[in-house]
Amino acid sequence: MSRNTIALLMPGQGSQFVGMGRELADGRSLAAEAFEQANDILGFDLRKICWEGPEDELTRTENAQPAILLHSYAVWICLPEAVRERVTVGAGHSLGEFSAYLAGGALDFSDAIRLVRRRGELMSQAGTVRPGTMAAVIGLDPESVREVCDSVQDGTVVPANYNAPGQIVISGDIGAVGTARERALEAGAKKAVPLNVSGAFHSPLMAEAREGLALALEGCEVRDPNFPVVANAAAVPVREAENARELLVEQLTSPVRWVECVESMNVTGPDAWIEVGPGKVLTGLMRRIDRGISVRAIGGPEDLDVVQALVEEAGDA
Repeated sequence: MSRNTIALLMPGQGSQFVGMGRELADGRSLAAEAFEQANDILGFDLRKICWEGPEDELTRTENAQPAILLHSYAVWICLPEAVRERVTVGAGHSLGEFSAYLAGGALDFSDAIRLVRRRGELMSQAGTVRPGTMAAVIGLDPESVREVCDSVQDGTVVPANYNAPGQIVISGDIGAVGTARERALEAGAKKAVPLNVSGAFHSPLMAEAREGLALALEGCEVRDPNFPVVANAAAVPVREAENARELLVEQLTSPVRWVECVESMNVTGPDAWIEVGPGKVLTGLMRRIDRGISVRAIGGPEDLDVVQALVEEAGDA
């Protein structure tokens, strides 16, 4: 692994779980310090929420987002330098895009965790101002899902996450999403499953949050990343700080073009792929996007031990 180019994937909201990062911090002092630092920066006990819950507290948008970034960062800094220096392209799913910029040196940890905490607050507030919801549509192609959404006249509903072939999330007003679910099933979808979310993420209903996030980004130093980060909203590699700022704001009301992001990364010809952070959601999606790509999920101390062994083995070769 140490001698190959690596593509980095960072998970998004929904990957959180009670106990996340605890074993990692128990075994790795760098990770323990990151959790301690997060508490100091944010001024509340995020570590306790990550490790002890309760689950409904952890899943709140304003808590889940910094929790996932924190776990991803803790794993990243514990990776062998021989792995980190080989990353040549990165991407993150929604919230994970901030984690990718953090790993790429475009953001400092203190700014990144404050930003995603604020982002979560703004998205939650937008969901209160204009309540919305999301649903996963299984078994329809993108064009069919767009046609279903366009056919709904009473309210707003749009494709929000192009997660994998046959797996697209829609987002919008509660009634409009309900109508779209019914029409998706009529159009041949295998399933149209409502999601337990606090708002209509990646839809025009998040417009309320854009100005606040732009202001928060203005207060942070954003640097050119050490490796290009493929943006959710444009599915193109971002190499410049100003472009990163613009697309992170744009992402709030634009769909996550995840399939295209993976394709854009794959064009660069990475030799290995890793998912860094809690869970294996992106690893699972990859099996549906391109079975020829194998992703190694790294989230706990045992995963790091395997990676370290691989690096040492490659060094001896």
